[in-house]
Amino acid sequence: MRKDIKASCEKRLNRIEGQVRGLARMVEGDRYCIDIVTQISAVRAALRKVEEEILKDHVAHCVEHAIISGNKADQRQKIAELMDVVGRSSR
Repeated sequence: MRKDIKASCEKRLNRIEGQVRGLARMVEGDRYCIDIVTQISAVRAALRKVEEEILKDHVAHCVEHAIISGNKADQRQKIAELMDVVGRSSR
């Protein structure tokens, strides 16, 4: 993973960690259910952004490297991995 992408993801994940702690406080404080669900949606969206950033980096480096290498087995493996993870994340 490129250093700039890694730093960006770490920053986002730290923010998400704070959001999750805030959710726990909301539950503990008996906050209104819809407010909690709204915040859960915000956490999910933030996680999707991190996932997207990591996947873009993976395609730009790992998949691209496999394509450039000309190694058909490596190309198939990288594409299969990518399809598998995209399939799982769309559920």
